[in-house]
Amino acid sequence: MNNVQKYTKGFVTSIDGTKIGYRQMGSGPGIILMHGGANASQHFMTLGIALSDVFTVYIPDRRGRGLSGSFGENYSMQKEVEDLDAIIKKTGAHNAFGLSSGALILLEAALQLPSLHKAALYEPPLDVDNSIMDILSFMPRFDREIAEGKLADATVTQLKDFGKYFVPSWITGLPRFLLVLFFKLYYRNEEKNIKDDDVSFTILIPSFHYDYELVVEMKGTLENFKAVSGEVLLIGGSKSPYFLKHTLDELNKVLPNVNRVELEGLGHGGSLDSGKPERVAKELKKFFQ
Repeated sequence: MNNVQKYTKGFVTSIDGTKIGYRQMGSGPGIILMHGGANASQHFMTLGIALSDVFTVYIPDRRGRGLSGSFGENYSMQKEVEDLDAIIKKTGAHNAFGLSSGALILLEAALQLPSLHKAALYEPPLDVDNSIMDILSFMPRFDREIAEGKLADATVTQLKDFGKYFVPSWITGLPRFLLVLFFKLYYRNEEKNIKDDDVSFTILIPSFHYDYELVVEMKGTLENFKAVSGEVLLIGGSKSPYFLKHTLDELNKVLPNVNRVELEGLGHGGSLDSGKPERVAKELKKFFQ
């Protein structure tokens, strides 16, 4: 599928004055696609195109990335929900899909926003038993390396301690010094290859800190979601790690109006351009139509 399809751009202003930009394509009822950590709207283009034959698709750059303004002071889950609310009010789209931290935002939005009628959640990292916090124990080192300007080192720290659940072991098993050298070379040349509205990983990797903040903030809130009134679809991949499947198991027990789908052969990145987004689009069409 050709993901160079043209899109238009739209903008809204959130409650705190932050500009939130989004890519728009297709026609029909509206659907909003919320990306996850270290991603931006560019990583949902193939999914957006696969949905655009029946939906008007809106793909925001969440704050701190691309078309949108900065994270601002006092960043929180509430800021993200307010950003989504502004998009819903501007576009009239009442359905949304989210991946990872994007799904975590939708989970909270489903509790707060009556205007969000249906939400499809692909493996939200809601920590129900400290397992996710244990896996994210590398974050103090990651943050320190980012603060010291050691982007390549921070990337490798993330890759070895977190990426090992999502990236082939032959990559994560390489010596640290080789991986650091690779990423130093990669970042040195990356800007030359960035096109149009795409966002470089020199921006996206540091933004992972803010997705981590959302996970910390949402820890232990599982029981809250018994009060969600809208329809929710839980999506997971058969190749995804246990801790994400466990979260889906627990959400499946507490959400009042829920369906669950497991996609055989897919992992956590199944909906991204690098995954199998057409298969995810098929499930979304069934749920939202």
